[in-house]
Amino acid sequence: MPLPYRALTSMMVRYNGMHILVDCGEGTQVSIKQKGWSVKPIDVICFTHYHADHISGLPGLLLTLGNAERTEPVTMIGPKRLEKVVNALRMIAPELPFPIRFVELEKDEESFVFQGLRLRAFKVNHNITCYGYSMELERAGRFDVEKARELEVPMSYWSRLQKGETIEEEGRCFSPDMVLGPPRKGIKLTYCTDTRPTKSIVRNAKDSDLFICEGMYAEPDKEGKAREYKHMTFYEAAQIAKEAEVREMWLTHYSPSLVHPQDYESKVRTIFPNTIVAKDRRSKTLLFEEECK
Repeated sequence: MPLPYRALTSMMVRYNGMHILVDCGEGTQVSIKQKGWSVKPIDVICFTHYHADHISGLPGLLLTLGNAERTEPVTMIGPKRLEKVVNALRMIAPELPFPIRFVELEKDEESFVFQGLRLRAFKVNHNITCYGYSMELERAGRFDVEKARELEVPMSYWSRLQKGETIEEEGRCFSPDMVLGPPRKGIKLTYCTDTRPTKSIVRNAKDSDLFICEGMYAEPDKEGKAREYKHMTFYEAAQIAKEAEVREMWLTHYSPSLVHPQDYESKVRTIFPNTIVAKDRRSKTLLFEEECK
């Protein structure tokens, strides 16, 4: 439930002018405004599942997008029944100046690419169908100028080869592997909530630069409740972060009964040291490795 000091679930990812929203709980628009951001550039909205605390803010968001005179399509991704659920919520937002493209997830894992950003949905274990999401910017190897000159690759082709294009002209073929070194580490973000620990989370979160994970309970006497309602404790999330060898973990999605989640931060850090008990509107810019130095 929303509390005076705590909003419901949502995450915004901004990349190359594109905005991806994951979940849209009640009050999402307020948080976006408080960050100084706009809803108008949102191109993709992903849903983990259809419990109200993850989708109840959608009708108002759609109305705001419409009032902002958006005409470009919005892509929505989520479990089966996505179109039916969204259209039911749109009873109070029936007329929109932009089309909605629905992508309903049916497999345990599915991948999509948006402007070079790879989005992977993976099924987790909640009391209804629920998915986590990983987003990854892959990065090609460094361009080898000396090798390009040695192979007499015309300079006019260099930028195209760097972008991964294979060029066949004048009886010759030039491919990116001829002039690029081994792939460099990209940037990876993984987000999951409302689930028990699963191997699919560990696998998909592997080597993430940032892992955002639910920590519904932190109190020692709540382990049984976490299992019953198919949620996670702080300590289970930390174990996943440790096994997946992520760089940093943010905990989120706290139970209303957990009034002071930060009181448990030192304890959970004994399992995974780089844990942050996150607060609303926390944000971070993820950079390629050499840009961090």
